[in-house]
Amino acid sequence: MERTLVLVKPDGVQRGLVGAIVARLEHRGLKLIGLKMMRISQDIAARHYAEHQGKPFYDGLIGFITSGPVVAMIWEGREAVSVVRSLMGATDPLKAAPGTIRGDLALDLGMNLIHGSDSPARAETEIALFFSRGELHEYERTMDRWVRE
Repeated sequence: MERTLVLVKPDGVQRGLVGAIVARLEHRGLKLIGLKMMRISQDIAARHYAEHQGKPFYDGLIGFITSGPVVAMIWEGREAVSVVRSLMGATDPLKAAPGTIRGDLALDLGMNLIHGSDSPARAETEIALFFSRGELHEYERTMDRWVRE
């Protein structure tokens, strides 16, 4: 089963949208196997956004993600990465389709509520950056016996 990292960014936490975002992911059939609220350190932020280093928006990105608490989650399911990406919508909320998290809830490009891993390989790296093995929880949901993926 594929896993992916999801971060509810500081704007999502401040606006009280964590529950709405979790509900959308659960309603799509994904299984939550790790969750914590945390403040991202400068070091973790720099490692997380390393591919953007040197770009004009990098400092703002680091400043924003470290400006307040985030909710970090690991979701599991069939094609979890692509499922989360489609639920998130386009990075720019003005271009995100209605019905997506960003299309319905985000206010601007700089504060777009949510991060999701962009590939299964990147998901593995990001999960290891934010969670230890002991923080992930294996369990079977009642519905898993009825709905096989």
